[in-house]
Amino acid sequence: MRRLSNVLGVDDTPFPRAHRGDVPIVGTVFTRQRLDGVVLSKVRRDGANATERVAAMLEGSPFDEHVQAVLLDGIALAGFNVIDVHALGARLARPVLVVTRKAPDLAAIRSALLRRVPGGARKWKLIEAAGPMEPLEGVWVQRVGLSSASAAQLLRDSRVQGVLPEPLRVAHLVAGAIASGTSHGAA
Repeated sequence: MRRLSNVLGVDDTPFPRAHRGDVPIVGTVFTRQRLDGVVLSKVRRDGANATERVAAMLEGSPFDEHVQAVLLDGIALAGFNVIDVHALGARLARPVLVVTRKAPDLAAIRSALLRRVPGGARKWKLIEAAGPMEPLEGVWVQRVGLSSASAAQLLRDSRVQGVLPEPLRVAHLVAGAIASGTSHGAA
């Protein structure tokens, strides 16, 4: 099994519930546990541009040719700006691993999308198309272009402490600092 040592981890910044407009997103580029760089972009709150913006963060960056996989902190950024993980994987020609600490409440997500979010039916279809979340190495994942064994190895290789991969943990900390001026401990 080929080990994936260079990864991009992506998370969004916290934002007030009433916020409308763009929300910053942070990408951290790691080689194993070493931070090699940070890339920034923005996505629309509850919009439809997350797939494009995450891809554009990497394409043309100094890290593009080295990154071997993309880690996402959840399948949506900035509320319900749902990432088409299959399109992202195909466009970047790299595996994509969605990671969450706990299994999402899919019934509540579906209800919120269909009742309150513009384009909610399309966004729900993207979530369904990503496949079910599965428990793996202490977290929940959705995989595109990775076997379960490769995903487990990637999770183990990219951790420093705790269950979250270091690229996601650091992206979360940087995102918190961008939003409020300081990071808030645990990711």
